[in-house]
Amino acid sequence: MTDNTPRKTSPAPLTLLGLGAMGTALARTWLAAGHPLTVWNRTPSRAEPLAGHGARIAPDAAEAVAAADLVVLCLLDDASVEEALTGVDLTGKDLVNLTTGTPSQARARAAWAQERGARFLDGGIMAIPPMIGVPESGGYVFYSGSSAAFEAHRRTLAVPTGTRYVGEDAGFAALQDVALLSAMTGMFAGFSHAFALVRKEDIDLKEFAPLLVEWLVAMAPATHSTAEQLTSGDYTTGVASNLAMMVAGNTTMLRTAEEQGVSSELLLPFMNLMERRLKDGHGDESTTGVIELLSR
Repeated sequence: MTDNTPRKTSPAPLTLLGLGAMGTALARTWLAAGHPLTVWNRTPSRAEPLAGHGARIAPDAAEAVAAADLVVLCLLDDASVEEALTGVDLTGKDLVNLTTGTPSQARARAAWAQERGARFLDGGIMAIPPMIGVPESGGYVFYSGSSAAFEAHRRTLAVPTGTRYVGEDAGFAALQDVALLSAMTGMFAGFSHAFALVRKEDIDLKEFAPLLVEWLVAMAPATHSTAEQLTSGDYTTGVASNLAMMVAGNTTMLRTAEEQGVSSELLLPFMNLMERRLKDGHGDESTTGVIELLSR
């Protein structure tokens, strides 16, 4: 008789270089899931607490890399990756670089790894350390580069947090990571200005905060129409408040800021671009056309 009983596979071994806050969170999650883990950190004392959880501490990066086919990097920057792996034999290894960097650095590092006989994945972590190992947190990692390497290690990479593979171009993970972080920065600028306007008045900031959240959430779907307009090239489709109306409304926002004694420096760069686009004769568009002014 044929035994069709599904066989459980043992958690795959891996190596992790870098034990800052994020690296430590990743390490603890893989160890808790039963993965044999070898770790290395420039400052050895950061690795010692993990030994009690079953991690093997390597004395140097070369020995750590030799311990497993899957090698995850979570270091300070691209220069740290270069320094850690200089002279290390990478033949047959799958490198997964979760070190924060730019798209061009990821592409260059992918070529560098290939020259040394390794497959390469770059990762952009859309999470903070407390979100690691917490499935309901909504965190995930963008991965780009070798699809073969991603498929080979998909289950292991999904242990700490969600995974989203975004293409063979090694730069796409970093690019989309930074794009989302840039949008977040703009949002922080917006709600910082909003709080500055109301904070000196007899307004309960804790009651104001949920109003702000509700409004931002209600406006967020505008990103879909922006994507549709950029794809079609028609920036006038489905416009509810056109650029001319919005530029006119900017006057009230700027005057209110002046009355409240609040600087408009967080708003002015975008407002200035809106005015430029309007002067170019695009008053019937949405704000999507402003994106044209950002491309150099």
